[in-house]
Order: sequence, then structure tokens, then C-alpha cells
Amino acid sequence: MPVVRFPALMKYYVDNQSEFPVAGSSVAELLGNILLRYPALKPHLYDAKGDLRRHFNIFVNGVHVRELNGMETPLKEDDKVILMASAAGGSFE
Repeated sequence: MPVVRFPALMKYYVDNQSEFPVAGSSVAELLGNILLRYPALKPHLYDAKGDLRRHFNIFVNGVHVRELNGMETPLKEDDKVILMASAAGGSFE
């Protein structure tokens, strides 16, 4: 079963777990299964239109899903899926 890793700031919504296995044959199915277990997470992942929020990045085995098949990226049993919130940074001078 694929393993999903959550950012520290979102562990609160998944029983303080940073990593756990989730069934899913695609990224979309995996996210759907996560939301079945943790429905309070939905507004943090998806906008009002049902699209994944722009500040969220999803990686499968270290490769961004944009470089794969997006939400339809197929998953294998030993895949690692990382959800990562974008961070803004820089300095003001």
C-alpha cells in the first residue's frame, strides 16, 4: 500500500501522524481515501470548486505529479507520496 507523508503543520488533521499507508491506485484515489478517514482535512486540500489548492504540491517518489500524470498518476504498492505546502520566502531590503 502506498505511504503518504504529511507536512508537520497538517499532522493535527490526521491524528498527529506524519506518515501512514493509504490504499489508492492513483493519486486522486489515494487523496479520496485519506478524506474518507479524515474529512476535516478537505478544506485544507481543496478549494470551493473542488480543485487541489494551488499552494499544495504532491510528489510521488520525489517527482512532482505535474511531471507525471497529475492526479491520475498511477500508484504502486511501495510508492511514497509526499504532500507539501508551498512556502513563500525571501528577504526585504
